Amino acid sequence: MSLKDTLIALVIIFIWGFNFIIIAWGVESMPPLLMGGLRFLLVGLLGSLFIRKPDIPWRWMALYAFTLCFGQFSLLFSALAVGMPAGLASLVLQSQAIFTLLFSVIILKEQIKANQVLAMLIAGAGLYIIGSSGQTSNMTLIGFVFTIAAAIAWGLGNVVNRMINQHGYRANIGLVVWSSWVAMLPFFLTSYIVEGEDAIKQSLLNLNWLSFVVLFYLAIAASIIGYSLWSYLLTHYPAGQVAPLTLAVPVVGMVSAVILLDESMSAQQIWGICIVMLGLLVNTFGHKLYQLIRVKPI
Repeated sequence: MSLKDTLIALVIIFIWGFNFIIIAWGVESMPPLLMGGLRFLLVGLLGSLFIRKPDIPWRWMALYAFTLCFGQFSLLFSALAVGMPAGLASLVLQSQAIFTLLFSVIILKEQIKANQVLAMLIAGAGLYIIGSSGQTSNMTLIGFVFTIAAAIAWGLGNVVNRMINQHGYRANIGLVVWSSWVAMLPFFLTSYIVEGEDAIKQSLLNLNWLSFVVLFYLAIAASIIGYSLWSYLLTHYPAGQVAPLTLAVPVVGMVSAVILLDESMSAQQIWGICIVMLGLLVNTFGHKLYQLIRVKPI
């Protein structure tokens, strides 16, 4: 990558890593489902002013909105609201790479490689170690389960994204912006049913400067700017070169959580984190490493 594009990659990593701190601040002042609805309302309102509707049928945008947008973020926001530490969530959510692989095999009938099977086993062991540590840390089991469910929804959304591309459409920032008009609907509906009318009214009446910072960061920085820059990199470099950059996101998330949220992790969680990261690295680089060390017959 050029120096400019390397700096762009670092900006993306920081925006998406710091995003978990923003979410943690947000759920302290707003119900999580309402916050999600307001986030995507802003994405739709602001993004539609500058980005025209993509040539993608609404049925595909709806499927993308219900999986990657509503499914992922309703569960992630709720996870942090019920006791999932922000730093740990930034790492556990990256297990989406494993679920994406699994759903790609099941739904898209893609071939699976040996290093990918090994990666799933390693990452699964790491997640089990993290999940079983809930009784000895500030992480709640329900928060951990919600985060895993968010990763599953993200994995399904990635498969939907691939299916959209396979049908000849461009799944880029336009899809992110215009699918927000669909995503906000289940957010507001479930907020009304689960969180209640009174909680919604009180939250809207008591919005403060931090609430607006959170909402505009989630809408403008994490969604519009982040995905625009990500799309730019994907159009200039191979996906295999760009995709591994997300492995640095939890590093920013965990370091920021320690500094700004005073979060700490148990020794068991640290071991689990290392094992999950190893699994993600094997999934991303394992095949290339195998090709490098493979001994060809004479």
